Amino acid sequence: MPRIGLTPDQLVDAAAALADEIGFSALTLTELARRFDVKVASLYAHIKNADDLNTRVALLALNKLADRADEAAAGRAGKDALVAVANVHRDFARAHPGLFEAARYRLQAPLPENNGGIRISRVTRAILRGYALNDTEATDAMRLLGSVFLGYPMLELAGSFSHSQPDAQHSWLRSLDALDAILKNWPKDTQ
Repeated sequence: MPRIGLTPDQLVDAAAALADEIGFSALTLTELARRFDVKVASLYAHIKNADDLNTRVALLALNKLADRADEAAAGRAGKDALVAVANVHRDFARAHPGLFEAARYRLQAPLPENNGGIRISRVTRAILRGYALNDTEATDAMRLLGSVFLGYPMLELAGSFSHSQPDAQHSWLRSLDALDAILKNWPKDTQ
């Protein structure tokens, strides 16, 4: 029987906050149960298992990130859109390190139709339309952008850029300039 007052949404919101505090990889049903001063068994009325909790937190993270990316890209094109969406990823990572980690959790099908992951992909494809890439080139470019949008903040959060000059902000801006230049001069596929 579900504990009165607990809902799946309430548990997922608390798990998201907990992930930001302790890290997504440290998030457990035991830690979540402690938050509510209940036994882990009480959570099973709302959440199937740890994978179900992680999936729900990951989908929440992706939806929050997608909402911000949609807003940032609206009315922008080309480099302006690229920089806006890139900054959304970096800012989200800084504000919500646990949710940023959760957004990379491997999700299993079936998933909600218009989930945040699909929406982020759609925004990224829209950015790339401004660079006149064909479908294959756009897929390759999306993978490059994902590597930078996700990889740079991950390394920055880990302190990897705090040991040398110039500062991380300078390198971030130069990286975005370089991405724009690469996308404008995308090499033609020789296969």
